[in-house]
Amino acid sequence: MTGLKENSLRQISQDGLWTNNAALVQVLGLCPLLAVTNSFINGLGLGIATTLVLIGSNVSISLIRNHVPREIRIPIFVMMIASFVTNIQLLMNAFTYELYLILGIFIPLIVTNCVIIGRAEVFASRNKVIPSFVDGLMQGLGFMFVLVLLGGLREILGQGTLFSGAHLLLGEWAKDSTLVIFSSNTDFLFAILPPGAFVGLGLMIAAKNWLDKKVLR
Repeated sequence: MTGLKENSLRQISQDGLWTNNAALVQVLGLCPLLAVTNSFINGLGLGIATTLVLIGSNVSISLIRNHVPREIRIPIFVMMIASFVTNIQLLMNAFTYELYLILGIFIPLIVTNCVIIGRAEVFASRNKVIPSFVDGLMQGLGFMFVLVLLGGLREILGQGTLFSGAHLLLGEWAKDSTLVIFSSNTDFLFAILPPGAFVGLGLMIAAKNWLDKKVLR
């Protein structure tokens, strides 16, 4: 029985991180993915916020799943997700205010993120607490991985730096952690603007499909 549980949790983890990655396979959450990922730190900040909301909403919905009438389950799920997003907003407003201002409307829009609502409906409402927790964590980490990777690539190509603005998330001690990859008189705007995000995400999806067929099959 323990082996079966371990295999099940391993499969949930693999699905969230790679096999059924929300951004690369399901192609969900494109609005924040394309708009916010112009730097590594922006992607990391939104990724952490999304992961925390996923974990909290998955666990909470799993706990009450047998007590919610099916006819009104979606409004209840959305209200629960909104409560976690509000808590994250208040925490970011208190401790990472400048990053909170940069991410702007995309923090409250986590409420409508299809990744979170989808996991609530498809997984958390049908499974126990521990699998729901693991699913929320791994789906969040998988989504954050894409946010961070795309943000890092766009920052390097667009500005020639990496970890710029790390102090906005990590505190004053990280103020000097910016890595200068190359110097340029002007930024490469195509990489920084949303069209660059579309191209970057497309290349990442293509790379994943190639790896699945050639390396991981």
